[in-house]
Amino acid sequence: MKSIIKVLMAVFMIFVGLGSYANFLNPNLDIHEVRSSHILVKTRPEAIKIKKEIQSGNISFEDAARMYSLCPSGQNGGDLGFFNRKQMVQQFSDVAFDLKPGQISDPVGTKFGWHLIKTVDRR
Repeated sequence: MKSIIKVLMAVFMIFVGLGSYANFLNPNLDIHEVRSSHILVKTRPEAIKIKKEIQSGNISFEDAARMYSLCPSGQNGGDLGFFNRKQMVQQFSDVAFDLKPGQISDPVGTKFGWHLIKTVDRR
């Protein structure tokens, strides 16, 4: 009986260790939700132009969303609120979860069009 308990404890410790190692390799694994904003446009060149305007300081991300975004969220500065990985298409989620808060992505293509994504918060 003691040997069975030792084996079970060893297996348990291996799984705990692997989980910690996986978290070390990809610290985003413990992030369950992000709060992001986005700007949705039809073409990649349009998204690139808007990102350059934002980076040059000519316009804020939120104002650009109000002016250019095809998504109804544009009226709220592009704010999508908090969401988990499965609530958005994979290309969008992968980028949103990899961004640091305040960081703006390069254009991301999805079946809906081209997005500029800004992650605001993580939890």
